[in-house]
Amino acid sequence: MYEKYWKLKVKPFNNTPDPRFLYMSSQYEDAMMKLTYAVVEKMGAAVLTGVFGCGKTLLGRALARDLGEDKYKFVFINNPQVSSVELLRAIVRNLRAEKLPDRKTEIMADSLLEILNEVLLDNLRDGRETVIIVDEAHVIESDEIFEQLRMLLNFQQDDRFLLTLLLFGQPELARHIANLKQFEQRISIRCHLDKLNKEETHNYVAHRLKVAGRQDKIFAPEAIDFIYERSSGIPRRINRICDLSLLAGFGKKVEVIEKELVKGVVEDFKL
Repeated sequence: MYEKYWKLKVKPFNNTPDPRFLYMSSQYEDAMMKLTYAVVEKMGAAVLTGVFGCGKTLLGRALARDLGEDKYKFVFINNPQVSSVELLRAIVRNLRAEKLPDRKTEIMADSLLEILNEVLLDNLRDGRETVIIVDEAHVIESDEIFEQLRMLLNFQQDDRFLLTLLLFGQPELARHIANLKQFEQRISIRCHLDKLNKEETHNYVAHRLKVAGRQDKIFAPEAIDFIYERSSGIPRRINRICDLSLLAGFGKKVEVIEKELVKGVVEDFKL
C-alpha cells in the first residue's frame, strides 16, 4: 500500500520468516555458526533458545536456504503440542509425500518408525541429509514427547546420525530439558538469541529497508531510539512499530519519519 510512496520494492517489516531480511548481528552470526556446525558435522541434536519475537524461526529458514535443498532435506514442525504418535506422523508426512492413514487405530508408533527409518536411509542414498526443526518446542509439556524426540537420535549408523534434530523455543525450553537428564545428554550444541541493543536496532532497521530496495534513510535517528525503547529491542515489536509508522508517514505525506510521528503511532495503536 505504501511501498511506491517510500520507493520500496516490498514491505520491509512484515513479521514473516523471510530469510532475505535476516539481520546478522554478532549473536545471530554466532547462533548460525553453531547450528550450521551441528548440521554439517552431524552432531545429532542442538537447541536454540531466545526471547519471544527474536527471530528463531527466521534463523531456521535462513539455515535451510544457506545449506541448500540439494544436499539437505529440512522438515519444520511448527506445532509440537501433540501426542508423540501425532508428532511422528507429522515428521513422516513431511518427509514422504505419500498419504498416511488418518484413523488412529491404523497409526502405530512402530510402523511410523519403520517408515521413518526407510526415508532416512533413502535420503542418505540420494546424498541428502535429514534435518528436523521443532519450532515452539517450549510449548511441549509431555515428557513422553521429549522421550520420543530422544529416540529419534537412535537412528544411526556406526559412525554417524541419520538425522539432525534442532529444537527452537523460548528460554523455558532450556530449563525443561535440564530436568530431563537422558535427553539433555544428547544435546551437542546450545545457542541463545537475546534482544537487540540500541545500535543493533538502528542497523536492523537500516538493513531491512536496504533489502526492501531503499538506500536512503526514512527514519530519523531519534525515531529509531524511541522505537528501541518501546520495543525493548525485540525484532517482532520493532517490525510492527516500523510498519505502522511507514503507513502513518504515507498518510501524512512526510519525507522523514520523526520521533513525534512514531509516538503518535504507538499511542494510537497502543503498542
